[in-house]
Amino acid sequence: MKKRTTTQVSREEMEKQAYFSRCIAEKNATFAAGKGRKPVAFVRTFGCQMNEHDSEKIAGMLEMMGFETGTGFEGADLIVINTCCVRENAEEKVFGHLGALKGLKRENPDLIIAVCGCMTEQPHIVEEIRKTYRHVDLVFGTHSLHVMPELLWRVIDGKTRVFEISKTDTEVAENVPVKRNGSVHAWVTIMYGCDNFCTYCIVPYVRGRERSRQPAAIVEEIKGLAEAGYKEVTLLGQNVNSYGKDLPEPVTFAELLDTICENTVIERIRFMTSHPKDISDELIDVMAARPAVCRQLHLPVQSGSTNLLRRMNRHYTREQYLERVRKVREKMPDVALTTDIIVGFPGETEENFEDTLSLVEEVRFDQAYTFIYSRRVGTPAAAYPDQVPDDVVKDRFERLLALQNRISREINDGFLGATVDVLCDGLSKTNSERYTGRTEGNKIVNFTASKDHTGETVKVKIDSVQTWSLEGAAVED
Repeated sequence: MKKRTTTQVSREEMEKQAYFSRCIAEKNATFAAGKGRKPVAFVRTFGCQMNEHDSEKIAGMLEMMGFETGTGFEGADLIVINTCCVRENAEEKVFGHLGALKGLKRENPDLIIAVCGCMTEQPHIVEEIRKTYRHVDLVFGTHSLHVMPELLWRVIDGKTRVFEISKTDTEVAENVPVKRNGSVHAWVTIMYGCDNFCTYCIVPYVRGRERSRQPAAIVEEIKGLAEAGYKEVTLLGQNVNSYGKDLPEPVTFAELLDTICENTVIERIRFMTSHPKDISDELIDVMAARPAVCRQLHLPVQSGSTNLLRRMNRHYTREQYLERVRKVREKMPDVALTTDIIVGFPGETEENFEDTLSLVEEVRFDQAYTFIYSRRVGTPAAAYPDQVPDDVVKDRFERLLALQNRISREINDGFLGATVDVLCDGLSKTNSERYTGRTEGNKIVNFTASKDHTGETVKVKIDSVQTWSLEGAAVED
């Protein structure tokens, strides 16, 4: 089989997009002169960290086009909905929003409504938007993100609806503008797509095959972030452990981490997501040896049953997963482990579910993101005949949640009275008298302090604990 090699979107193509950005910026300058204000764009995001970072890129492009960032649908001149299709409820929310926006479009016919992201890489979804939601002006998929300026110009200049769903998944686009949502932590995508084809997962069909960015481009982005004052980055990929296999000169993820640590001064590095079948001894060694790499690992298990893991096409057994955990903890005894678990996968028996409960009890994850299986059109599991009844799934989900909540609380109880290092993100969104930040193990800490420590690593003494967070006071001179 011929090796798939990732290439970079040409400089000429990116220059063309810059040209269309300038065209829209000129239109928006005329708008601002006549209205006494800039046109407002609002981006609503559903889904994972990858989608959040895609929205930061959308916001960056919109800023280059002369749009002001809005805070809601009301009063917006352009609305972009960045969609997720991993679970059914996310799709239902998107269609609910699209239905509600029909009234805004009626009130303001000049309002432009765009839909992008993973949902729009599914032909049946695109057709439903085309026929049912005729007030939507622009639809584009994940592979067309970097050509958004051109697509939007076609809507503005041609007064026409535009549908652009490209299936090109051999390229990556560099130098797309980014408007980040914070000043301390930043997302950095290192690769796109997935080659694993788990039987429940729609991602490979909507995000495409694996495509890695060049190490030099990643290092330069992180250098720029450090110079701008960012203290922490999270490296993103559907399976970061597969990074670099598709490059003309292959590089392992462990080698990339080493290169980043050697050539940047960023204080903290996290990454997600790691596939258990691909996490190597080399990666574990780099994590243990490099102080900048946080002692925190997100390692989705999905099920504790080897039989179900086989049906899920996960390519590891329960025993192999536990062996990986053992090796990680042998090298890093203080590592914080988190995971993803699916409840109610087709064919899941009570015995299978008990296997999951016993694995959770044995590993003792700091946190588990638990999901009820969601049937996705186009995935093999959607056609499996042995779907689990809703009432059974609900009961199992609640039992798993109760177990994990107990374990998370017991782990957090161990921090009571301890002093921990917290990278401060700023004031709490729910309490303006307290600050919030995260430990190296990614635990949320809310704390009081006599001064603003945003962007600083501060020692905090923990005086109370919750299931999902720690509370305390800064230890100050």
